[in-house]
Amino acid sequence: MTKIKPEEIYVSVDIEADGPIPGPHSMLSIGAVAYGAQGSPLGEFTVNLEPLPEATPHPAMTEWWRQFPDAWNAHRRNTRPPAEAMNAFADWLEGLPGKPIFLAWPATWDFMWIYWYLIRFTGRRPFSEHGIDVRSYAMGMRRQTFGRSSKNYLPKRWSSPNPHTHVALDDAREQGDLFIAMLRENLGIRNE
Repeated sequence: MTKIKPEEIYVSVDIEADGPIPGPHSMLSIGAVAYGAQGSPLGEFTVNLEPLPEATPHPAMTEWWRQFPDAWNAHRRNTRPPAEAMNAFADWLEGLPGKPIFLAWPATWDFMWIYWYLIRFTGRRPFSEHGIDVRSYAMGMRRQTFGRSSKNYLPKRWSSPNPHTHVALDDAREQGDLFIAMLRENLGIRNE
């Protein structure tokens, strides 16, 4: 009997934090947008987290956030305890109609935070270790070096109409749009 594989669901995830690593510092916010295997939007998730009780903001990040007071304020509204927030996120991921594939720019940053918080507060691994770095995908699509695959080098046809605001859900939409434009082109799917 052939086992039918679940559809891949691409989940564009962006996090905001108050330091360079989880544990000594806290994740402030998660934004996520789910897309079907051919790029159709399936839903969104966002949550703001209370700081870890044992953590402190990193001075350099505190200074960096001063440049973006609106985004900072957006992350501090309606915060939830980390365990509650992460269980809600894991439930949302596990309720998607397929296998969630983590997607971010840069994936190394966002995945580190998400994985650490999921393991610590839920013991669950909805992504396993499946993830795509959007910049690396662009590198492959363009057949260029990593250094020549930053957003400045990408064709305008891949650009998102959504701005990069440092609000997690906004940034998840922006990088998700970028990836889906590349994916659809790679798969030969015409944009509507």
